[in-house]
Amino acid sequence: MTIHIRTHDGQTVAAESHAGHSLARAVFLTGLWQGVPLCSGLGKCGLCRVRFLSDAPPPVAEELKKLGRNAVSDGWRLACLHPANACEIELPNPIRARVERHVTQKAGPFALAVDLGTTSIHWTALADGKLVATGSELNPQIGLGSEVMSRLAVAREPQGRATLSALVTDRLNQICRELERELGGPCESMAVSGNSAMTYILLNLDVDGLSHAPYRLNYAGGDSREIANGLPPALIPPLLAPFVGADLSAGLVAVEYAEKATYPFVLADMGTNGEFILALSPEERLCASVPLGPALEGVGLSFGRTASPGAVTGFTLAPQGLVPRRLEGRTDRPGMTGTGYLSLCSILRQHGVLDTEGLFASGSTPLAARLAAKLTTRDGEPAFHVADGLYLPGSDVEEILKVKAAFNLALSALLDRAGLSVSDLAAIHLAGALGEHVSVADLEQLGFLPPGTRALARKAGNTSLAGTERLLTDSAARAWLESIPATVRALDLASDPKFGARYLQRMRFIYVD
Repeated sequence: MTIHIRTHDGQTVAAESHAGHSLARAVFLTGLWQGVPLCSGLGKCGLCRVRFLSDAPPPVAEELKKLGRNAVSDGWRLACLHPANACEIELPNPIRARVERHVTQKAGPFALAVDLGTTSIHWTALADGKLVATGSELNPQIGLGSEVMSRLAVAREPQGRATLSALVTDRLNQICRELERELGGPCESMAVSGNSAMTYILLNLDVDGLSHAPYRLNYAGGDSREIANGLPPALIPPLLAPFVGADLSAGLVAVEYAEKATYPFVLADMGTNGEFILALSPEERLCASVPLGPALEGVGLSFGRTASPGAVTGFTLAPQGLVPRRLEGRTDRPGMTGTGYLSLCSILRQHGVLDTEGLFASGSTPLAARLAAKLTTRDGEPAFHVADGLYLPGSDVEEILKVKAAFNLALSALLDRAGLSVSDLAAIHLAGALGEHVSVADLEQLGFLPPGTRALARKAGNTSLAGTERLLTDSAARAWLESIPATVRALDLASDPKFGARYLQRMRFIYVD
């Protein structure tokens, strides 16, 4: 059976339907949604909307809420919520994430450092140890799962894993070919750092040990691997635990080795998969991981956006009300990045328009009444009206609370196991998706961090990429990192029978020890 697709620019594309696959997956595999930050089955982003030209399936509640009754009556549906049956559909002009790319000079042969995240890919090219090109873009796998476990579910099937691996290796090959033309020389070496799941999928390794408890690593990195024809062997830094991967070990190179860090310190990678290391001394480290989901990267929220033109990245509160900060450019579809959501929730929380439970309230400051006047109901749920076409629904606040609870749980569990309090730490290094742009004050206001620790927090930026660069150019750094896995003990938070209760205790906008 065939799915006939009519695109916004008049093309006609055919896709094969497969039992058990969603319509969104079938469309994604045609390449028509390359670079679109899909939430992949959550029914939240709305970016997989399609219009059935005949025989539209019955709508589900999420579609009525997201699209509205008029659009649903006109045949519009969310492709992620319907099976890949034979049909005829049309697609609107896709909304793609921004691709960043900067090349500074002709440099000849180069080395490529890659931070392979669940949501995005960041890379740098080095010539003679100097930075000559940088880039970032959406991970091309995102249409087959927006977070680690859904991606692993696809990768459990050999064909699904091969498809996922090829999506990344083909893109890395394209990047290398483009750089070879622009820099005037070949890619002679490369290193790739990612969490354990992304590493296994890149290498097309069996993911059974990562897909269900008890979780285990059958491959622990720390070597060089062939990843695709046309690419040099890739150095893979050590994987420290089933869900604490090469991105964290590379991060330790950037924070601990390169900066000669003072102990004890925490390195927290705030990506789709939250990974944490508590370094107690040069000989002793604890690590833990929690699923944070893609919300902090602007994916999977009702008005969430990746960093793209016109996206709101934060707010200030002036006497006239909220003033948004936006990325340059225009968009017809308003939205907020993860930092924008945190900034908005922090302001509302500070003025009592959000209470500790994440519920909207009347406020507690002179400005609060003006803010509270913007509380409304949208599609049957409480919401805060930010601006024309832009809202903060209660369900999005709940998603932020889930991220906060998971982050808080991992941090407090590590400190508890070590017998430390936050005040005992020399520093908390914030890395990952938000590690460069997040406001530490917002994290403290919302309870990710305890009160009074703002001075300890360091916005460390992309430590995974910085460490990966160092590993390509510094043999002493590689030798240092080889000794690290033996010093690391992993906490298996999910197997703790009290995990659920402790998580729920932290579903509040206040830090819980």
